[in-house]
Amino acid sequence: MEYIFTLKYQLADSDSDLDALVERLGAAGCDDALVGVGQPGRLALEFSREAGSAAEAVHSALVDVKKAIPSARLIEASPDLVGLTDVADVVGVSRQAMRKLMLTHRATFPVPVHEGSASIWHLAEVLDWLMTRGGYQIDVGVLDIAKVALEVNIAKEAIRYPVSSREEMELLTA
Repeated sequence: MEYIFTLKYQLADSDSDLDALVERLGAAGCDDALVGVGQPGRLALEFSREAGSAAEAVHSALVDVKKAIPSARLIEASPDLVGLTDVADVVGVSRQAMRKLMLTHRATFPVPVHEGSASIWHLAEVLDWLMTRGGYQIDVGVLDIAKVALEVNIAKEAIRYPVSSREEMELLTA
């Protein structure tokens, strides 16, 4: 199956030659990625990777990028963090319809990762919630890749900010 996802990286100062980076990425097996550099020191790779599972697709891409650019630091795997408009686009409904669902099902709608003027959710959690409700066309491939992106992002943050124990984390977040 083909999986579409994006990996965003922070680059070391020594990795500023875009042509050399593209060459190294291609040689390492990332010839299935569109390369984007919008901000200096940043790299976005949109993969369209064939694999047996979403986890296999993302894992192999992470390994390939690490081979090509060992100093690159992963910023984010996506699709993961989304606003209501993003979810509406994935599901094929209007933003207003998504907002109405969120407001009328406050008790069961997934809790946002960040709440404010622009709230964001984990895409996988919202898609899972919509699947349990029924009546929505959810692309299983998108759901699978969103779950893997969520896992990668959580693992990345857990490495950056280790917690001394699971019990402590449960006390802090419950």
